[in-house]
Amino acid sequence: MTSKEGKYNIKAICQMLGIQPGTLRAWERRYKMIEPVRNQAGHRLYTEEHVAILRWLIEKVNNGFTIGQAVGLMEKGNIIFDVTAEKKKDDYSEQLADEILDALLQFRENKAHELMNQAFSLFNVEKVTIEILGPLLVRVGDMWEKGDITVAHEHFISSFLRTKIGNIFQSFPVDGYLPKVVAVCGPQEKHELGLLIFTLFLRRKGFEVIYLGGGIPERDVELVIKEVGAKFFFTSCTLSLNLPSTFALIDHLQGTFEDLIIGVGGTALSYMSEKDEQKYGKYVVGITKQDWESWLSAHLKR
Repeated sequence: MTSKEGKYNIKAICQMLGIQPGTLRAWERRYKMIEPVRNQAGHRLYTEEHVAILRWLIEKVNNGFTIGQAVGLMEKGNIIFDVTAEKKKDDYSEQLADEILDALLQFRENKAHELMNQAFSLFNVEKVTIEILGPLLVRVGDMWEKGDITVAHEHFISSFLRTKIGNIFQSFPVDGYLPKVVAVCGPQEKHELGLLIFTLFLRRKGFEVIYLGGGIPERDVELVIKEVGAKFFFTSCTLSLNLPSTFALIDHLQGTFEDLIIGVGGTALSYMSEKDEQKYGKYVVGITKQDWESWLSAHLKR
């Protein structure tokens, strides 16, 4: 199939690029930067070239341009869009993740800093944190649980990444019109970086996030929720043995705060029983950015 032939419907495009259908349609109506083709049924389809153009525009918007400025830059710049470029970049992002992990496993902090800076120079914040650091964290966790790395390795890598992510977290502005969020690791949970990446996603969207990390007593969590008037509460669980206490925390907070919207994530959720899935499945935010976008969009309407 050539790059000029329609391949993706609007749902696929929005999931692929992390954009809302209404936003995409508004861009098309106002700026006419792309024109989807129509299949025999009259449905809009997007080509590989359209995907390349939209990726470029979204990257500019994520880097501070308005969509109007980005389109203007595109129209003035005589830019040639390489439909294979994103695949090459994705391959390189995987290579960067491997190199960052290798550097950290060798305690080469300066090298890891260089590679991280390189990643941020090539990709937007979401790409680096969610698609590079996120999988890297999962790999480190698996290696630690299997005994392939020492506790010292795990602590060093976690400390490095926590500092990096924390610096990014504090740099994003807050939208005062959005509801407040409280985030805390589940009871007895030691691994907090997965939750930190998720809250970074929320901060990127403008939410004011009160991130408490791990080891917070239940009564203190309840106190903070009351104090700040939080509408959302997020928690995470990475070890399956902590699932019962995490679910107990959810039950307690839902019973105490009737209107509180609760979300939960973490690798331990893959070990939920069928009974737990029926009861707690509605709280699961998912594992990809598209999952998070969909969950958040659905619950903001409440």
